[in-house]
Amino acid sequence: QVQLVESGGGLVQAGGSLRLSCTASGSRFRISTMDWYREAPGKQRSLVASVFTDGSTNYADSAKGRFTISRDNAKNTMYLQMNSLKAEDTGVYYCRMYNIYGATWGQGTQVTVSS
Repeated sequence: QVQLVESGGGLVQAGGSLRLSCTASGSRFRISTMDWYREAPGKQRSLVASVFTDGSTNYADSAKGRFTISRDNAKNTMYLQMNSLKAEDTGVYYCRMYNIYGATWGQGTQVTVSS
């Protein structure tokens, strides 16, 4: 029913910034928790940040102080502003929509941070 499309990844030097976007089709965005996950090379996919239906947020410890997650319900879009990037931030970033109907994942966008 829904499709999530991520964009904004790329190659950046340590200390730089990127902004990721995730746009959802369908009508359930506003009732959904939206998450960003990272899958680093050879590691399990792990939660980076979440934004809830009321706009409140939480972050993994690795993201606190450097990343900002937000949502624009009018655009069905979630963002992740990533500043002060480090090599360990490298990985494929996935968007997830979660609601009472289940979870939907995007295709992922590659973020590579060079030292």
